[in-house]
Amino acid sequence: MQIIKSISEFNKARNTLIGSIGFIPTMGALHEGHLSLIKTAKSSCQNTIASIFVNPKQFAPNEDFNSYPRMLDQDINKLRSLNIDILFIPSEDEIYNKNSPDIIYDNYMFDILEGKSRPGFFNGICIVVAKLFDIVKPTDAFFGEKDFQQLRIIEKMSSDLNYNINIIPCKIIREINGLAMSSRNKHLSSSEAEKSKIIFNTLELGFTMIKNDTKVVEDIYDILNKKLKQDSVIKLDYLKVVDYNSLIEFSDFVSDNFAICVAGYINQVRLIDNITYLYSEDSSI
Repeated sequence: MQIIKSISEFNKARNTLIGSIGFIPTMGALHEGHLSLIKTAKSSCQNTIASIFVNPKQFAPNEDFNSYPRMLDQDINKLRSLNIDILFIPSEDEIYNKNSPDIIYDNYMFDILEGKSRPGFFNGICIVVAKLFDIVKPTDAFFGEKDFQQLRIIEKMSSDLNYNINIIPCKIIREINGLAMSSRNKHLSSSEAEKSKIIFNTLELGFTMIKNDTKVVEDIYDILNKKLKQDSVIKLDYLKVVDYNSLIEFSDFVSDNFAICVAGYINQVRLIDNITYLYSEDSSI
């Protein structure tokens, strides 16, 4: 595994690669969710590149940029064990320099769900992902479905900006209790981590209700909010039932293609999760 820190050095290494290139951009503090993306990339591409860059532009002034977990030595060991081709670890000055202006891109999805709670968040993500795409020039890029809104936005950005990159969604990897794996989970106490199972339990309940023909949005919200309030450890930000493709919230009745998205806090730790259903992917049809 080559470890590369500068764009100029990366370009030289990139030019030696032949065949398909799978790319996994990360902010480090790698867990099994990240590693599953890398394993998927390795199984489908001839070369695999991962990056680690904690992106300051997706953090608001009141958010946890400085406390975001950084575990570079452990991350390097994990990636080395998977025998990827290149680990790219650029500095902030490498990514954000005057010779590489930020893209100007906007999308209505920036302002709903996570975007409503975290203004500027998706703009910051799109800026850094576009820069990394321009540097790495992958044929395929792998993103986890835990960040479902991010996945949708990157798919749309890639199409709108004519990136010739296959965006590959990868399934959510969960802890034993159902909590979606996240680098922020490290900040939870053992008691908080155990209580967090209420999030996935609520999503499963909503999924079952909709699949069993409870389609009235008001009824779904009533039951799911009561479920979440069973344990006061969760401070809910939002729980929304939205269209699978557009992420627009249903106003009256849920259609066949949906996502239930939730965000909340345990103590000061922000957790997001979702459960989705796409009619065309149902193997029973």
